[in-house]
Amino acid sequence: MALRLVQANFKARDDSTLGRFWAEALGWVSRSVPGATSVAPAGFVWTDPDAPVCVDVIAVPDPETVRCRARLDLATTSTIHRTELVARLKELGATPADAGRGDVPWTVLADPEGNVFRVLEPREIYRDTGPIAAVVVDCADPRAMARFWGEVMDWTPHEVTDDHARLRSAKGVGPYLEFLRAPDVTTVRHRAHLDVVPYQGDDQAAEVARLLALGATRADVGQGDVSWVVLADPEGNEFCVLAPG
Repeated sequence: MALRLVQANFKARDDSTLGRFWAEALGWVSRSVPGATSVAPAGFVWTDPDAPVCVDVIAVPDPETVRCRARLDLATTSTIHRTELVARLKELGATPADAGRGDVPWTVLADPEGNVFRVLEPREIYRDTGPIAAVVVDCADPRAMARFWGEVMDWTPHEVTDDHARLRSAKGVGPYLEFLRAPDVTTVRHRAHLDVVPYQGDDQAAEVARLLALGATRADVGQGDVSWVVLADPEGNEFCVLAPG
């Protein structure tokens, strides 16, 4: 049994506007229904077991204005591509974000609602990920998070140290899921979370029971009576287990 990472989920005051920004940023398309906008490649079918990790933007009255524990890293193929992408993102409404890291080869930006992300310099490891190189989560213990999330999704660890852990689908496609040691993560509220879904034919309730046995806990974020189940990982990061389509 395992789950599939289907999307990174962001909160926003204006989901359709932020969704259009990310669609333009990634070269994808956005589709909106009241209160939610999905961003995915053209022709995307989310129940496809080989579908890429996408972006979902959910409208809320007052999203937190503090730093997120999760972010996107965008891939580039050359120095020229990185320069052109940064310029285009700024034209779309992204703004420079001071991450206090000094002279680094990547560029830190914030989207129009303040979600921080990075445009990476060209790296061989990300050459085949698509526009999203990695979904990065700040944490206290990368090794423990790698163990937990590796069991959740049956992804393959590619690097695990005390400061950084990197996982990827066993099929070798799509972005990496990375955990980065960071200080004071327990004081950071959540504007972004991960959504996972059982494979076709698997049972949502059985998967939830499995995750609880692995160390997840149930979480109440005011979701009410919905088809998905909200859990938190061992470090308190909420995530949703969607019902298989």
